[in-house]
Amino acid sequence: MARPKKEKRKEDILEAGLEVFAKRGYYNTTTALIAEKAGISQPYVFKFFKTKEELFIAALDRAFERILQTFENVEANQDNLVAKMIDAYEELSESNPNEIALQVIGLSVMEESIQKSMRKGLSNIRNYTLERFRSKGIPNGEREVTTFMARGMLCNISFFIELPELIGGEQDR
Repeated sequence: MARPKKEKRKEDILEAGLEVFAKRGYYNTTTALIAEKAGISQPYVFKFFKTKEELFIAALDRAFERILQTFENVEANQDNLVAKMIDAYEELSESNPNEIALQVIGLSVMEESIQKSMRKGLSNIRNYTLERFRSKGIPNGEREVTTFMARGMLCNISFFIELPELIGGEQDR
């Protein structure tokens, strides 16, 4: 019975990390702040994550997993797949804003392990999206994925700096 409680604690720390990193950034976040948010002692954080960097990477990986899961849940045909995936991402931005913020923050952290996690997460999204577009027969899949990814990054920046006019509301898709 102790294992589920232990796993729940790890999840609590991970979710607290997602929230605190998203609000304060990587460099302004301490494990003490994350522990406080999770309602535990700081040494307990290190029972699950050896370093703040390791915790950030776990939170970043979680964010990318949620994004992929969101895209996997989209059901659409060739004519509306891109639009439905954009809509799903925008909905995710509203329901899980910390995931969006973490991507933007991750781009600014120069530690190699974090950059590696960013490359892996973005590559996974790109590869999944390209395969999905190809399987639906979307013409010019490579170009469409590049545009899709670029729009996603612009959405992230727009959301993060609270400047919605960067993406200009509804656009023709």
